[in-house]
Amino acid sequence: MSILPTAALENGTRSSSSPPAARVPPIFRRLLKFQQMDFELAAWQLTYLCLAPRRVYRNVYFHKQTKNTWARDDPAILVLISACLAVAAIAWSVVYAFTPLQALRLVFLMIFRDFLLSGAIVASLLSFFANRALLSPPSHTTPEDSTVEWAYAFDVHINAFFPLYLTLYLAQLFLIKIVLKDNWICMWLGNTLWLAAFAQYTYGVYLGLSALPFLIRTELLLFPLLPLVATYIVSLVGFNIAKRALALYFGS
Repeated sequence: MSILPTAALENGTRSSSSPPAARVPPIFRRLLKFQQMDFELAAWQLTYLCLAPRRVYRNVYFHKQTKNTWARDDPAILVLISACLAVAAIAWSVVYAFTPLQALRLVFLMIFRDFLLSGAIVASLLSFFANRALLSPPSHTTPEDSTVEWAYAFDVHINAFFPLYLTLYLAQLFLIKIVLKDNWICMWLGNTLWLAAFAQYTYGVYLGLSALPFLIRTELLLFPLLPLVATYIVSLVGFNIAKRALALYFGS
């Protein structure tokens, strides 16, 4: 019997003796292979994540059949969103009159903290919760590898993040002079932006996991909408979420 590490699949999952590099999701292993990235497909996906997000998840089944994984292996969409965040960071830096070093720091924070680190945390929580609370009971029709991969949960975060990006990082930027004003209409507009952003994110997470055929009770993923809407209603009494959040975020 060989004592060397092997990357063979056993019972639909990767052997624990696989080398560490083999256990890194393909989307990260291929991050610097720009010539292999399909940016046209990634741009199409970003467009439909805003217009018809369900269409993006129709490719999940095909990807599973052809590559034996639910998660995408092309990091093009990761690169595009990171580039969008870099542009947004520069624009926000101009608005707040940041120095070049402060602007670079903001680019780093938006990409690595807001997008990647938060995504890693969300993916860990989603995969943990889904694999313990949402899996359908075992049956003869259920595949042996019916578990939510961490990489797929991270994929779900990526898809759900883009509409949030458009709302909070772009739309709010163009409306900043309005949402920071001290009157009820402007407060309502700013608070509604934040509600819409996180409602879109929550719905995107729900769509992503409900696309997996072996999960049940995925409606539970919509539960965060209840406290979200409740907080929004209470905030309309006089708490400007956008103004407080921007002051905290940019230290102004």
